[in-house]
Amino acid sequence: MTSTLSTPKPTPGWLELFSKEDWWAIWIGLGLLAASVLLFTGGSSMKWLAVTPGKWHTFQELGSQLAANVQRYVALFLLWAVILGVAVAALKISLWQFLPSFLFIYLVSMVIFFLGEWDEAHYYNLEPPLVALALGILIANVFRLPAWLESGFRVEFYIKTGIVLLGATLPFTLILWAGPVAIAQAAIVSLVTFSTIFFVGKWLGLDRRLAATLGVGGAVCGVSGSIAIAAAVGAKKEHAPISISLVIFWAIVMIFALPIVSRALALPTGVAGAWIGTSEFADAAGLAAAQAYGGYAGNVPGITGSADAAVNAFTLMKVIGRDMWIGIWALVLSIVATTRWESTGVNGRAGVGEIWRRFPKFVIGFLVASLVVTAISHGYNYADYKKLVEPSLVAPIKNLRTWAFIYCFFSIGLTTRFADFTRAGAKPFYAFTAGVAVNVALGYFLSTQVFVGFWTALGQ
Repeated sequence: MTSTLSTPKPTPGWLELFSKEDWWAIWIGLGLLAASVLLFTGGSSMKWLAVTPGKWHTFQELGSQLAANVQRYVALFLLWAVILGVAVAALKISLWQFLPSFLFIYLVSMVIFFLGEWDEAHYYNLEPPLVALALGILIANVFRLPAWLESGFRVEFYIKTGIVLLGATLPFTLILWAGPVAIAQAAIVSLVTFSTIFFVGKWLGLDRRLAATLGVGGAVCGVSGSIAIAAAVGAKKEHAPISISLVIFWAIVMIFALPIVSRALALPTGVAGAWIGTSEFADAAGLAAAQAYGGYAGNVPGITGSADAAVNAFTLMKVIGRDMWIGIWALVLSIVATTRWESTGVNGRAGVGEIWRRFPKFVIGFLVASLVVTAISHGYNYADYKKLVEPSLVAPIKNLRTWAFIYCFFSIGLTTRFADFTRAGAKPFYAFTAGVAVNVALGYFLSTQVFVGFWTALGQ
């Protein structure tokens, strides 16, 4: 009998709060925010600890800057090592393997970050997310890395932590304002993309469970969606890896393609961010593309909008809009699988609790962080907010968020091996690629035509 990917058993009670990556991302993100809030209300700031490179032109300037801040970079490493180390230990990952691996990631991330602050970086398209990804892919495919080093390549953990921190830089009022548009655009894309992949897959003769896994992988949140749906429909053990391989392949293609095309079309940053959020297949990959495009604002002639608008629009579209469909698709497809399809190995009837079990919990942390900073900022006028709140409270959190994203982008590259893509097979590739074509075209139409006024205004 062919083995299936069974539905994982939920961790009982409160133990789940300390045994899942999503929850640890929340505790770390909100913990850093709480520390920053306490310092801010006490008249201090986390600015010294949340160090980032400044602009430089010559190597002499670079050396002077590094020498002046070496203690801050050491302190920042210790902060990340401690908070991530506690989480890793709780997640039953070897701490003695993780710490040296994370040191490697941190040091290379420093180099990437400094390179991104070179005053000629934008001219050569040396945006930190793209450099981190390309360098990681080069290392992974040219060198044989020791197995223990992979313990630090926690792509999902870093991106979830970064998204929680991102909430502190995205006002909750903006989320409420943009929510209906983002959810409507996400719903259209999710339904059309899933239908395309699923029915093309069935026409090509794919197992319905594989077609469903591919469909949600392309329609919602690639890796997490593939795993959740494979479990929900009782897919064969090879179905989730096939979908994940295709998600990663097209996500990496889109990291480079979407910013390049958006730049050629001179799309406003908010519009480009919405298109990326609609058309990318993974949170980490999409953030890399959005952050890279946001870097063009003020540096590339013809690119209008603010630097943060691309990231904000992407987040509203992908995290608020599309990611929340994981639980809905898992519930709907588990019901279909258990009532309409052949025996799938799914035990028991699907219930509404499936939505909560599949719901990306880190989104809760993202929303809480946004609410906290919005509440604190409520008593300030705009001038005082820009003078007091933003530099002392929001900017340090934004710096820590940027570090988490670079760890993530570099780890994506380090875990991407081209040989893995050949295992998917031709028919799944054709089905998923049909969804890619529809997804990108539809996302472009919705972002640049239907809702263009909204996304353009977001960047002002």
